[in-house]
Amino acid sequence: MESKNWKGWLYLLPAILFLGVFMVYPLVDVFVYSFEEGYNSASQTFFGTGLYNYGYVLRDPYFLQAVQNTLILVLITVPVSTGLALLISLALSAIKPLRNLFQTVYFLPYVTNTLAVGMVFMILFQQTPYTDGFANLLLQCFGAGPIDFIDGPYWAKMLVLCIYTVWVVLPFKILVLTSALASVREDYYNAARIDGTSRFRIFRKITLPMISPMLFYLVITGFIGAFKAYSDAVAIFGTNLNAAEMNTIVGYIYDMLYGDGGGFPSYASAAAIILFIIVLTITCINLMIRRRHVFHG
Repeated sequence: MESKNWKGWLYLLPAILFLGVFMVYPLVDVFVYSFEEGYNSASQTFFGTGLYNYGYVLRDPYFLQAVQNTLILVLITVPVSTGLALLISLALSAIKPLRNLFQTVYFLPYVTNTLAVGMVFMILFQQTPYTDGFANLLLQCFGAGPIDFIDGPYWAKMLVLCIYTVWVVLPFKILVLTSALASVREDYYNAARIDGTSRFRIFRKITLPMISPMLFYLVITGFIGAFKAYSDAVAIFGTNLNAAEMNTIVGYIYDMLYGDGGGFPSYASAAAIILFIIVLTITCINLMIRRRHVFHG
């Protein structure tokens, strides 16, 4: 038995080394950097240790703006994208002919380059000297005035970013939920129909509990993915996200490291640890909810 255990650990050794070098060590390193005040990456020196970096980041208006943007993005896009994916998946499951074709069509945005899709969205919503953009043409049909969605009011820019984020994450969620719906045994539905159960009750009592593990998986991964958003905003508003008031927490970390005002790894590390704590807390809350409301059968 001991020889088999050693063989098992030997098989796991490459994965353990990989995780240790590329995940555990960087996390510990960032944690240490976050307490080193005035760290200079060129000379590898610092003049003190403490919580100053955290205090600076938490008082920085750019970071507070990034947190606000990220929280709005998370609270809007995760439930909206999950709900839309569930509705579309139910519709696809009900349509037997051409279902595979529709699945392929919905999955196309997932394999399309993020920046390319962002440029398309920018063209659709941006006002130019020659056109108000396709979105404004639609608004004019309903008698609404043109809105500058890219360089205009904050709420308009946030609306575009939320629509774009939902559009990008929707295909993967549809694929997962369609597979989950296909795995529900038909016997349950047949028994419910024999009893004369309504469709809504079948969905609430059979379908929803059976696919609840996948739903919570999508919610958790959706929260984590939304908190890591950065390329979405860059694709639409460019690299100067602070000027556009559209920066995210990950964007703030990048700016502190490599931006025009970059070169502050200690501040970037502190912001990264704060992001890690936020994501970890929300994930733990979701896992606690999952234990009570997810069907395990």
